[in-house]
Amino acid sequence: MFDVWKVRADFPILTQKVNGKPLVYFDNAATSQKPQIVLDAISQYYSEINANIHRGVHKLSQLATDAYEQSREKIRNHINAEHAYEVLFTSGTTHGVNLVANGFASILKPGDEIMVSALEHHSNIVPWQMLCERTGAILKVIPMNLDGELIIDGFVKLLSEKTKIVAVNHISNALGTVNPIKFIIEKAHEAGAAVFIDGAQAVPHLKPDVQDLDCDFYAFSGHKICGPTGTGILYGKEEWLEKLPPYQGGGEMIKEVTFEKTTYAGLPHKFEAGTPHIEGGIVLGTAINYLNSVGFENIQKYEHELLEYGTNKLLEIDGLKIFGTSKDKTSVISFNLEGIHPYDVGAITDKMGIAVRTGHHCAQPIMNFFGIPGTVRASFTFYNTKEEIDALAAAVKKAQLMLA
Repeated sequence: MFDVWKVRADFPILTQKVNGKPLVYFDNAATSQKPQIVLDAISQYYSEINANIHRGVHKLSQLATDAYEQSREKIRNHINAEHAYEVLFTSGTTHGVNLVANGFASILKPGDEIMVSALEHHSNIVPWQMLCERTGAILKVIPMNLDGELIIDGFVKLLSEKTKIVAVNHISNALGTVNPIKFIIEKAHEAGAAVFIDGAQAVPHLKPDVQDLDCDFYAFSGHKICGPTGTGILYGKEEWLEKLPPYQGGGEMIKEVTFEKTTYAGLPHKFEAGTPHIEGGIVLGTAINYLNSVGFENIQKYEHELLEYGTNKLLEIDGLKIFGTSKDKTSVISFNLEGIHPYDVGAITDKMGIAVRTGHHCAQPIMNFFGIPGTVRASFTFYNTKEEIDALAAAVKKAQLMLA
């Protein structure tokens, strides 16, 4: 049986008060809190094995290198990549998108097409727009409907022999919509296009199987899965990683350097220039181990309960509208109160010790589609409780009384 109170005891930050009230943290889609085992692992690295990796024969360097590569193997196993060298350490999802987009600059020609969706975070829009400006490629957009779902027929109609890469998120950060990425991948491949999946909002809730999905690239961030900020993963199929040029030049990513010519190291080092975030990479493995110890089946079941409870509780409030009503969604509720700016709601809930996100959530095209400036977003995770949702509902009602 899943015991949320036992889980909460792993997170020291959850015991504090904000503005004199117990902290209710509902901004998990922005970043997750960290369990004590992750905090201890950070301290342990710097206390016991701090050294640069892959470059030293001394003991600490060997220990740090082993720990770093063991973490890569943990992550390979977690996402079911075929090879550890298909798992690249990055600074986060944004780094992964830019790495792939930069590589495709050597492949695209004027008139080629790049496809994104109307549900994307800015990080999965802007790099592709920049790529179009560099190459003369054309950006196509998969449309969405009023439930916050992609219009799949529209996607299929947009595909053509000109489509070179399709970049979509697994789960929408703004609405919680779970996209049918396996179908999207299959259809894109039939058209001869590569597929990049932004998994930043998916990996906190599920275990992606990159071989089963058959995606060409899958990126996510460590700080959303109880790991350190400034960490992330880009999975890429070997054939694609071999095809793309390096994103950055420097130490570590080279085989041999002369003033006449440089040859590059093999995978994964070809894409990992410079001294990496060593502690972050190691501790990301610790965070993934922790989530697996909680169990993703437990996480999914419990978070679904929170989503249903929170949806029903908030819809009891007159004048409250939820944006993102897909049948398949994760534990995110984006809402507004009629006639009240979302920022004002967030400011009042903060006074009650409740952390929610307000604004466009780096997804302005979604807000433009609905004709709104933004939403209040409450994003739940496995250490949240129904009692906290009750507190949120009470705070929203208070905000409505004060601001109406």
